[in-house]
Amino acid sequence: MNMQSKTWIEVGTLNDIPRQGARCVKNGEMTIAIFRTTDDRLFALEDKCPHKNGPLSDGIVHDGCVTCPLHNWVISLETGAAQGADEGMSLTFPVKLDGETVLLGL
Repeated sequence: MNMQSKTWIEVGTLNDIPRQGARCVKNGEMTIAIFRTTDDRLFALEDKCPHKNGPLSDGIVHDGCVTCPLHNWVISLETGAAQGADEGMSLTFPVKLDGETVLLGL
């Protein structure tokens, strides 16, 4: 993928996102959830479970995954793929830190 085509937008600071939690940002009609793991890694997914569009941002972050609060589907933060026997995919977005500033690639 051509990195020049990405637009990086500032969406807050690392401390705006709770550990093992998420913060949401709007991109047009889409809501994107930015997740923070216990070791401060950041991931960004569309805030929709591939199962029934549950709000992943309200889920529990664990082991590089988030569990959807509606039906307990487990979604990989890295790939957006449903884990185990479940099938489906949530859109992923690049996210990076610049100092303490969180940047989302759109």
